[in-house]
Amino acid sequence: MLNFILNSTHDAIVAVDSAGDVLVFNRAAEKLIGKRAADVLGRPVKEGIPNTGLDDVLRTGIPEINKTQDLHNRTVVVTNRVPVRDSQGKIVGAVAVFRDITEIRTLAEEITNLKQIQSLLTAVINSTQDAISVVDHRGMGLLINPAYTRLIGLSEEDVIGRPATVDIAEGESVHLQVLRTRKPVKNTRMKVGPMKRPVVVNGSPIMVDGKLMGSVAVIRDVSEIMQLTEELERIRSMVQGFEAKYTFDDVVAESPLMVQAVEQAKLVASTPVTVLLRGESGTGKELFAHAIHNASPRRHKPFVRVNCAALPRTLLESELFGYVDGAFTGARKGGRKGLFEEANGGTLFLDEIGVMDLSIQASFLRVLQEREITRIGDSKPIPIDVRVIAATNVALEQMVAAGKFREDLYYRLNVIPIFIPPLRQRPEDIPKLCRFLLRKLNQEYGRAVKGVDDDVMYRFAAYKWPGNVRELENVLGRAIINMGFQEQIIFTEHVPPLGWGGQLSPALSWDASIPGADAGVTLRAAVAKAEAEAIKRALERHGYNKTRAAKSLGISIRALYNKIRKYGLDHQTS
Repeated sequence: MLNFILNSTHDAIVAVDSAGDVLVFNRAAEKLIGKRAADVLGRPVKEGIPNTGLDDVLRTGIPEINKTQDLHNRTVVVTNRVPVRDSQGKIVGAVAVFRDITEIRTLAEEITNLKQIQSLLTAVINSTQDAISVVDHRGMGLLINPAYTRLIGLSEEDVIGRPATVDIAEGESVHLQVLRTRKPVKNTRMKVGPMKRPVVVNGSPIMVDGKLMGSVAVIRDVSEIMQLTEELERIRSMVQGFEAKYTFDDVVAESPLMVQAVEQAKLVASTPVTVLLRGESGTGKELFAHAIHNASPRRHKPFVRVNCAALPRTLLESELFGYVDGAFTGARKGGRKGLFEEANGGTLFLDEIGVMDLSIQASFLRVLQEREITRIGDSKPIPIDVRVIAATNVALEQMVAAGKFREDLYYRLNVIPIFIPPLRQRPEDIPKLCRFLLRKLNQEYGRAVKGVDDDVMYRFAAYKWPGNVRELENVLGRAIINMGFQEQIIFTEHVPPLGWGGQLSPALSWDASIPGADAGVTLRAAVAKAEAEAIKRALERHGYNKTRAAKSLGISIRALYNKIRKYGLDHQTS
């Protein structure tokens, strides 16, 4: 019965007599030490277990409790060794009970690692600036981080153990969507917390061994982004950048009038004097403003462009001069600097100055005179150093006479007026303008157009160009679109009709565009003659290859044959 009990226990038991010979060696000891009991029993314990401590217990009589011991097979055990005494207290033997702790030690190390990982993850979650929320598979709150509390305004007591919807002011719970679909949910917009803060939420399921254990959500505050976006759009609508892009090298000036305007602009560029650019729409007033700024000592300071016509009159004053906190309903908290302050040290370009309201003209005049501005709602003047360049396409003298523009402001602005001539007064510039604009359009359209046919250039020179350079650029752009991808020269058939509504301008009459035409010829005859000339040039350009000529003209090969016979061009194509 005793042997049965000893061999049934999970702990290894080794007992020795007073001489140190093994008396007991159970089955657990056989497995742990790797030796059979028959080879150990009756023999000195040192032979079976070389590093045993039982001989020390026999000698000293002192028990050894919870001692670790390495066996020959590198198994780590914990052992208890106690002396065995008779009724007189004499040591008659010793017993060791030991257990393999290799698995226990590994498990303890894993637990320690898990605790370290948990601490690390907790530190990461708590240090991130994004709000994080975790719920279990039932949708009940498990975890939130400090960023969540700062953003949402709810504490752990408000969230942990509560339903996932507890923090939602507007919108559907991302957690519940994730738990329902078992799929991630991205970029869901909603409002959360008592303050109904606008956020964007991304949620993902928590899967463990294929089982849904919960949901984690990352919540980002977008209120500041929305405010910045609105501010950016507002600035973009008024100001086209704080940097001048063009120089006088970008100004095409071959005609005497344009050369005179450029020379005058170069002279005033180095001075701080106010400049008034005058000219029709599309003549290049903004180009001159950029060039003057870049040729001035202020070239490294801001260049602020404001289109006075693009802003409502009620907003123009606040945008130019700024305002303080609480100046009016809807004013931004903390106030805002005006565009005069944004341009401090640099240049402020006021386009379409003629539409400025009379009430704002008075404040604007004071800025030009005193070189200081006062924000709306404030009484403290702010000194500024801004060079003003104004532009207009209207006759300010007539507006002054009609009482729509202040006379004193007119004289303050008209210190150095620079008149930019319309394109019809500078036909000498058209060839160079075409080359300049084609380089720009080639980059935009990904083309390689080299130039304009002489006949097209002749027509351009005869046209009045009411839209000026801007209209020329549009015509060239449309011509490029009408060209084949491999074509490199703009011919008559590529150019759209010139003039308002696609109708020919009176300035581009057919007797002017087709040499030798009879001024009294009927419209039908003029059109026929022009069509015949276009077909003839297309055939010559393509070596009388009718297929390529028809393709360049945008007509079928059959229609081309019919027109060749109609206009008697057969003898030229044979």
